[in-house]
Amino acid sequence: MSDTVSQIARNSDKDPLLSPALLAQLERMELVSRKIFRGRMKGERRSKRKGQSVEFSDFRNYVAGDDLRFIDWNMYARLDKLFLKLFMEEEDLHFYTLIDVSPSMQFGNPTKFRYAKQLAGALGYIGLCRTDRVKIEALDGARHNNAPTLRGRSSLWQMVSYLENLESKNTVSMTEAVKAFCLRNTGKGILVLITDLMDKSGYEDALKYLVARDLDIYLIHVLSQEEIDPDITGDLKLVDCEDRDIAEVSVSQRLIDRYKQTLATFIEDARDFCARRGIVYTMTSTERSVDRLVSRYLRQRGLVR
Repeated sequence: MSDTVSQIARNSDKDPLLSPALLAQLERMELVSRKIFRGRMKGERRSKRKGQSVEFSDFRNYVAGDDLRFIDWNMYARLDKLFLKLFMEEEDLHFYTLIDVSPSMQFGNPTKFRYAKQLAGALGYIGLCRTDRVKIEALDGARHNNAPTLRGRSSLWQMVSYLENLESKNTVSMTEAVKAFCLRNTGKGILVLITDLMDKSGYEDALKYLVARDLDIYLIHVLSQEEIDPDITGDLKLVDCEDRDIAEVSVSQRLIDRYKQTLATFIEDARDFCARRGIVYTMTSTERSVDRLVSRYLRQRGLVR
């Protein structure tokens, strides 16, 4: 790994967003799309499409209108038939990551927001190493977004700087934020949505907007360990961090068990909703390291190899 990469990885808080060890591991990986997309620039990605680049792949019969430069005249001399040479084409890929920036993402230790930024950076670096077009955006509903479209390893510092400067803030509903993203971005490719799905207006319509874009969609559902297994008792006043709603509760073991069952149902419903629409769903705790999530769980789900 270059000195620049090591320097950037250290240029962070006490806990770096992307450590040199993690970057070295990510360099060996590649993002994988389940769909075929037509790239606009040549990249390092071997396409399933047959193109006209430098590596020979196959022949097909000549059809009127085909480029005469790719006729195999040696085959014509032997068989008295016209065949066209086909080549494997290298193509690039749009790789989008949407990060939920709502106040609920600030919960936990580490916070879900910090975890989301680290995960977005890890996946983004894989794309940069393969010269994919990488774009990371805050899911904030802004009509105009200053998120840069990045390409190549030299863009690592710019990606890390953008992520470190992202802030959690009050935002519109997930549906409105996703709608704004779709209006700003028209490229095809892979989209990873990193969120805790905690939106009182629901997440279903937002995901339907993304499905309509014909993207290859992965949803990473991030929860803190405190949300998965809360360790609280007694009389509490709970304040919603997003709309300031207040609820007074008396926490007992029975209530905790009921909460866990409700959470399990919520997770199962989200997984089922995604499965029926071709979205790859993954739930993770912030206690699971990002390198383990990427190298094991997301590899099993086909996002990386």
